[in-house]
Amino acid sequence: MLELAAGELRLALRPDLGASIAGLWHAGLPVMRSTEPESLASSRLSACYPLAPYSNRLGFRKFRWQGRDHTTQPNFDDNPHSVHGVAWQRAWDVVSHDAQSAELVYEHAGDAHWPFAFTARQRFTLSPGELKVELSVTNRADEAQPVGLGWHPYFPKRSRSRLHIELTDRWEPDPTGLPTRKVPQAGIDADIAHLDFDNCFDGWPGQARIRDEKLRMVLRSNLRHLVVFTPQTKPYYCVEPVSHVSNAIHMADPLAHGLVKLEPGETVEGWMSLEVAPV
Repeated sequence: MLELAAGELRLALRPDLGASIAGLWHAGLPVMRSTEPESLASSRLSACYPLAPYSNRLGFRKFRWQGRDHTTQPNFDDNPHSVHGVAWQRAWDVVSHDAQSAELVYEHAGDAHWPFAFTARQRFTLSPGELKVELSVTNRADEAQPVGLGWHPYFPKRSRSRLHIELTDRWEPDPTGLPTRKVPQAGIDADIAHLDFDNCFDGWPGQARIRDEKLRMVLRSNLRHLVVFTPQTKPYYCVEPVSHVSNAIHMADPLAHGLVKLEPGETVEGWMSLEVAPV
């Protein structure tokens, strides 16, 4: 367990649980869905975890890449797809840490959950009023592999929780959650209580404003797709910066939808920041 602190912000990490954020607090108030690190039971219950080497759903746990068929494994209850990659369910090693930063690494050898070897690195930097997280994936296989990345932050629902996000398009899912068609979406500007999304969005310029009766936040990222999940029956909602459309590997042109063809030794990088201030 690692803890960082800067100004009114406190960050707790669990490298052993998928390099997840157990909690982020501002003057003791949860910024994300937060659990004291010693009480966190799994990465799925955390405040945020990394998505690598793909985000969201990989359809029916199989894909074809460069003329070869590959399979993945069940990793998300009885979901027919594999979900969010492998890095969030593996233990990471601590490379370095101090009072306001930490760097973690995960070495993937290639297995039944993902056939290609890679190295993932995640760096956390906390300053007064802001958390920045950087994630990279380096191809350690002897052939090119498809790679995507992102994060899955959870935010607690509070009175007047509200989103303001510029977007251009929304992917409509089938009953199993796979995107089927793209339709226009002129942004989101509404209270969470009025939203019912579980969608990937295109045309995101990289900024989302989040506000409730206690905090005002700005989420920024260099990634250009966004998943918004606002379950009406849960006490949380999610705003997830991702590099590619869900299930892009099965689309006619995966690279046109954000996946990267990563050659041996190459690295792809992304970053996310969250600016936090009291209302």
